[in-house]
Amino acid sequence: MSDIKKKVNIDDKLFLNTYIADTVSHLIIKDEGVCANCDEKNCTKFCPAGVYQYKDSKIVVGFEGCLECGACRVACPHGNIDWSYPRGGFGIQFRLA
Repeated sequence: MSDIKKKVNIDDKLFLNTYIADTVSHLIIKDEGVCANCDEKNCTKFCPAGVYQYKDSKIVVGFEGCLECGACRVACPHGNIDWSYPRGGFGIQFRLA
């Protein structure tokens, strides 16, 4: 057995995952006005998949790439994100090897 260990790259691991995108978002912004007035924009910083982006003074949600971790729900100081799991059969399918 070799003593050499391969360094794990998170991007390589994420590439193994597959997504079955639904036509309906499971991530709902309750009030876009709250996002427009939010100074922190925490959702754009905490989401590991980069689902939330702030463009042209508006929040854009790319729910199709969501990792279903719920970080956005916790990070939003205003509780303005309605987060739920995608409908059965949709969302991320994790593969570890």
